[in-house]
Formats: sequence, structure tokens, C-alpha cells
Amino acid sequence: MDDKIQRGEDWLEQLLELADVPATAKRSSSQTMDDGSCWLEIDASQLSPEQVQILIGDRGSMLDSIQYLINTTLNLGRPDSEQQPYTVELGGYRVRRQAELQEIADTAASQVMETGEEYEISELSSAERRQVHNLLKDYETLQTESRGQEPDRRLVVRRV
Repeated sequence: MDDKIQRGEDWLEQLLELADVPATAKRSSSQTMDDGSCWLEIDASQLSPEQVQILIGDRGSMLDSIQYLINTTLNLGRPDSEQQPYTVELGGYRVRRQAELQEIADTAASQVMETGEEYEISELSSAERRQVHNLLKDYETLQTESRGQEPDRRLVVRRV
């Protein structure tokens, strides 16, 4: 496991260096995800607020892209047993967004249970839709599905 974490840190630092971003990467000791991913945190202490915003991107799009690249690059061609999922964090964005997604899921569940009508959630990335699916999977009376085509794909929550 430590070797996989070190590979992730090294890869992320090399990417930052190639992009001429004055930041380092380290394993975040305080965060874990349900999927067992290793959280790597970009140290923003040497970055301006504008640089942080550029690295996060609109609704996390740049951070999602960096995360996609690290996962694809480091896990490509490896057997499942050797793969390591990585989550890239910057400035607490992922933690804040996870709390927002929990609130969105709770609101959707309450609305559907109260009204009986389906509830549509738009403007989520595919990774965020997957997270909301997972947040709602324990509700036995609800089901979720994605509907539509990218970039207008939506998550729908309804009663079973």
C-alpha cells in the first residue's frame, strides 16, 4: 500500500512541476473514502487564491480531470488486486463538496418520500452522480437511475 501511495504522490508532484505550479503533494492522513481510495492533497500554501481556483476549476472540473488522469495513468494495465483508487484534494474542496452531495441526497430522499413524485438532480459530474447513488442505496423504498445523455445527464430519485 505504501508503494502505491508513494507512486501517487510522485506522479502528482511531477504533474505539478510540469505545469509550473509551485506546490507539493502529500497523503492526506485525515480523509478516506468508502471505496478505499487514497487521498492525496495538493499543498496550497505556496499558491495564490487564483491559482487554487484554476486548479479546482469550474465546479471541480480541473480537480476531477487531474484525479481521472492519476487513476488512469497509475492503474492502466494493472490487475484489480494491484490497483489503487486516488482522490485528489485541494483546499478542502472535496470535503465541502461531499457535504453538499450528502445534503442534495437527503433533500431528494425527503422530497420523494413526502410527495411520492420523482426528483431530478441536474448538474452533477458522473463521479458525483455515482456518489449520490451510493448515498441513497440504503433507502429500501427509493431507487436511483441516471437519465439523459452527457452533458445533460441527470440523476433521478423515485419510489420503488
